[in-house]
Amino acid sequence: MAASIIDGAAVAHRVRDELAVRVSALKAKGVTPGLAVVIVGENPASQVYVRNKVRTAQALGLLSEMVALPASVTQGELMATIARLNAAPEIHGFLVQMPLPAHLDAVAVTHAIDPDKDVDGFHRENVGALVLNEPGPRPCTPAGVMRLLESASITVKGARAVVIGRSNIVGKPMAMLLLHAGATVTICHSQTRDLAGIAREADILVAALGKPRFVTAAMVQRGAAVIDVGINRGDDGKLCGDVDFAAVREVAGAITPVPGGVGPMTVAMLMSNAVAAAERRV
Repeated sequence: MAASIIDGAAVAHRVRDELAVRVSALKAKGVTPGLAVVIVGENPASQVYVRNKVRTAQALGLLSEMVALPASVTQGELMATIARLNAAPEIHGFLVQMPLPAHLDAVAVTHAIDPDKDVDGFHRENVGALVLNEPGPRPCTPAGVMRLLESASITVKGARAVVIGRSNIVGKPMAMLLLHAGATVTICHSQTRDLAGIAREADILVAALGKPRFVTAAMVQRGAAVIDVGINRGDDGKLCGDVDFAAVREVAGAITPVPGGVGPMTVAMLMSNAVAAAERRV
């Protein structure tokens, strides 16, 4: 029997409905949540992501600002933009879209953002709060995955979870959120021995490594929940994830599609972090 599809677009719609109520409550107190997005250069993928974020923010009634800087911008000029947004009272949260041109120091940029306005959850102070399971903004994609698991009534507590990928943006924070929720977690990566064997032990398998259709049916335990974070362009030119969807669906119990799975949740959780930042300010 084919796996059930975890519809990220539908869950994201529910999140936005919840946020609309919270935004209305803030506006009743005279506060309009403000979200800014800084984009450097003309990376086509980044431009698509930023436009999507800005449109979603506007649809929710947020004050939305897009700051477009040329690829030639200096580190000092970018830092000055961050300082302006840190000081702007109408902006409750903002992010700098990655990747940045090679001449810019992305680490310094990330840590220059006021932790209270860090809607990506990447500042070292917020990373520390995540590790300690203290309040603070959580990275959007892992937070979205947790909401998807909840929506599909997938039990995390006591489950064996395997995360393929160890990035600071997805893999590591994903493992921490699963751990805090009571799962026993293994992180796999390019140096992992018998990666396929470890993956087959997972009740919850999260693929976040950026390799098209890397996860095959032979790597999945029957009935497992498979979350595909990847978004790639296959040899056929079509969008695909890190999971061989057609084959794995015949083995898994539940699976996210690409597109329409994790992607919409990432933007929804970004909006949630922005609204929460405004609520904290109030």
